[in-house]
Amino acid sequence: MSKTRTLAFEIGTEEIPAFDLKNATEKLPTIMEQALSDAGIPHEDMEVFSTPRRMAVVVRGVAEETEALEETHKGPSAAIAFDEAGAPTKAACGFARGKGVSVEELEVREEGGVEYVFAHKSVPSEEVSGLLGSVLEGVITSLPWPKSMKWGTEHALFSRPVRWLVALFGQDVIPVSFANVGSGRHTAGHRVLSPQGSDIPCADEYEKIVRSLKIIPTQEERMELICAQTKAIEQELGADHEAVLPPKVLTEVVNLSEAPQALLAQFDEEFLKVPEEIIVDAMLMHQRYFPLYKDGKLTNRFIIVSNGDPAFADNIIDGNQRVVAARLYDAKFFYEEDLKAPLERYVDRLDEVVFQEQLGTMRQKTQRVKQLAERICLDAQIGDVESGKVARAALLAKADLVTNAVIEFTSVQGIMGSYYAAAAGEDADVAAAIADHYRPRFAGDDIPQGLVGRIVALADKVDTICGLFAIGQTPTGSSDPFALRRAALGVIAILESGVDVSLERTVEEALRIYQEEGVSLDAAAARDAVLEFFITRTKVMLKDDGIPNDVVDAVLFARVKEPVTIIARSRALRTALAETPEDMEDLSVAYGRANNLRDGEAGALYDAALFAEPEQKLASAIESARTSVAEALASDDYPAALSHLAALRAPIDGFFTDVMVMDEDPKLRQNRMKLLNAFIAVFADVADFGVLASAKR
Repeated sequence: MSKTRTLAFEIGTEEIPAFDLKNATEKLPTIMEQALSDAGIPHEDMEVFSTPRRMAVVVRGVAEETEALEETHKGPSAAIAFDEAGAPTKAACGFARGKGVSVEELEVREEGGVEYVFAHKSVPSEEVSGLLGSVLEGVITSLPWPKSMKWGTEHALFSRPVRWLVALFGQDVIPVSFANVGSGRHTAGHRVLSPQGSDIPCADEYEKIVRSLKIIPTQEERMELICAQTKAIEQELGADHEAVLPPKVLTEVVNLSEAPQALLAQFDEEFLKVPEEIIVDAMLMHQRYFPLYKDGKLTNRFIIVSNGDPAFADNIIDGNQRVVAARLYDAKFFYEEDLKAPLERYVDRLDEVVFQEQLGTMRQKTQRVKQLAERICLDAQIGDVESGKVARAALLAKADLVTNAVIEFTSVQGIMGSYYAAAAGEDADVAAAIADHYRPRFAGDDIPQGLVGRIVALADKVDTICGLFAIGQTPTGSSDPFALRRAALGVIAILESGVDVSLERTVEEALRIYQEEGVSLDAAAARDAVLEFFITRTKVMLKDDGIPNDVVDAVLFARVKEPVTIIARSRALRTALAETPEDMEDLSVAYGRANNLRDGEAGALYDAALFAEPEQKLASAIESARTSVAEALASDDYPAALSHLAALRAPIDGFFTDVMVMDEDPKLRQNRMKLLNAFIAVFADVADFGVLASAKR
């Protein structure tokens, strides 16, 4: 084993966007590992560092030389490699060329009684220092970015302009060039605390030097420090105080600073008269401040995370307080201006907002959602009072999109509409539905709490999905700009909550409304595509829930289209398979056997007079099961239907044990085929047990 050194490689940049930095940092070790392995460079462990202005990796135990190798490759048989005169063929020449040897160097050896040609190649060791330049340049170009920049006269692409490179192999600088920037040993320090930077004597001292420049070089450490500092502020204020640190915002703040310092600031209590959601949006989304609560109520205090000089903390706090005061003053002004008109006044202005070019404005969407919500109320047999609330909420649900507050603070759409509705004297259920109708907004989010909100949310999401499918704007593997997959999961969750309506009828009604509005579409094709989309999303949900694909496929065999039914039946079938595995397995095997033997064209009108006792028992069991299964399905008792099918196990087993289906007498054979057809028909509306039998094989 040759001697080893440490390799330190740093890419210095202008500030990289926080989430881009996080993702690239996670991929950097894999990229570096692959690059070193591809070059045949032995090495030990590695450690990754990153701040907004740098990405770095330190690799320990990097060999100074690659290992010398003796490679032997087996090629084609000698009969193929050489012609009758012993001259090399194209096969031999191609093999030799591919292995980097001459044809004359090929060897013929016998293996298993057959002669083959072999290429033997000695690969000498190489100085690793001569290989690292191209390896490190490859690492730079392999880093993935959602968006890249060009700068200067270079054609190189990176997330942000590259300003310096450090490439050290032990004490030696490895020549690396990217975007007209050459490598050296100088690294930049903290912009404020150590702007002069420093040279790094050798790779082993990389981390020590960076830390001496007042930089905390790992995301994990910065996150721990911010959380610890925040905790200290909470304790200083009292045990009843708690800061809200949403993971997404915290991740962003971690990657906006090289030496974070949490500081306590405050704003005028007068702003607490503004709805809490606007204040929180202004602090979290716009300024990346963390709001503080006392006994669950928002206070006028908040936490900022500074990347400046702690000696000037008071100035930093004062500056941030001025910034947030300006934001909150705007919020207060917008809120008070919006309240000067009732929410209904804003509905007509929704014509100013385009929903989708081919599907019209938000005003048109509002009218469609209102009609569809009213139809859902009829389908669900909801009373006149609740139906009236649904219609009112649907009319007002999108009105706040044109209010000043929502235009400025977009994340509070719906929420502000709820406040404005309450201020205008609207019913409490209507106001709550306006706030809730966007739910569920993401995986794991709650559905609307009240029935009114659930119906409006259902109508809104179905309208969006149907409209976009009707004009061919369906999701692709990499693109879902209207978040239709998320909307579909929301629809399914709402239906599961107990909104007792048919999705198929709701989809048909939504498409009818679009046609009446003048949108050109193929209603039947759009309906089928939308329903298939929902079935696919349902299968994904069930898979995530641990239900095997064959169970879901068995249920879908019964031509079920309603997601709630598919979910309930799949879960019931999984339970039956777990609780009565022998019955279910034997039944699925018997089903598969019967399905393979039967003649579908023979029909199911058998002649009972030709039956022997085993056939009579099976026929009797089939008739009993047919009635019982139909009654169970009519009352949505799928477990009972499975139980009735399970009762067929004994008679079908007896039939196959004692009866020769393929009898020489064509009349008996045909009659038994009809009996098997009748047996299979009982399963038609329940599940395809043949799928389960195939899965077990």
